Amino acid sequence: MASELYTRTNQKIFYAGLALESWRNAEQGQSLNALALIQAEREAALFHLYGALLGLCHEIAGYYRLPGSSSPRAESFLDQAVLEAAPSQELGELVELAHSADSWLAQLLKAYALLYQPPQAIKKAKIDPATPLITAVSLDEEVEPLSHQELETWRQQLKSLAQRFRETLSEW
Repeated sequence: MASELYTRTNQKIFYAGLALESWRNAEQGQSLNALALIQAEREAALFHLYGALLGLCHEIAGYYRLPGSSSPRAESFLDQAVLEAAPSQELGELVELAHSADSWLAQLLKAYALLYQPPQAIKKAKIDPATPLITAVSLDEEVEPLSHQELETWRQQLKSLAQRFRETLSEW
């Protein structure tokens, strides 16, 4: 039972829930490092959600015996060429969600990819001291950190998707 593909998906969904619970506890706590704890749990939850997505991709690939079914990147399964080579309803839905910019899955993938980007300094306009009446305005958008509710919503979406897919993947 522990070697079944679905166990990894379930485990990662559970771990994401633990990280979200720890995040909530850090928000309610008064410790000096509360902000660091919140950031750490945010990243842990995102890491485990991506792992759950990868686990779900492995479940689908294992069921349909797709080539490259042990790929370590979810994006390798969420490609249109992979879907065309081995069409399946479940993979088709994941590919569609991944390529729809406003979907929860596309946002999860984007947020996960941002974890591996180096920090970027905020660009500041040079101010000429000879013209003090002119002020520089930055048009750079500050990126809001992911909210607890958003990650919990993604976790619930992924959990319900996995349960729904498993109903269609199981043989009667």
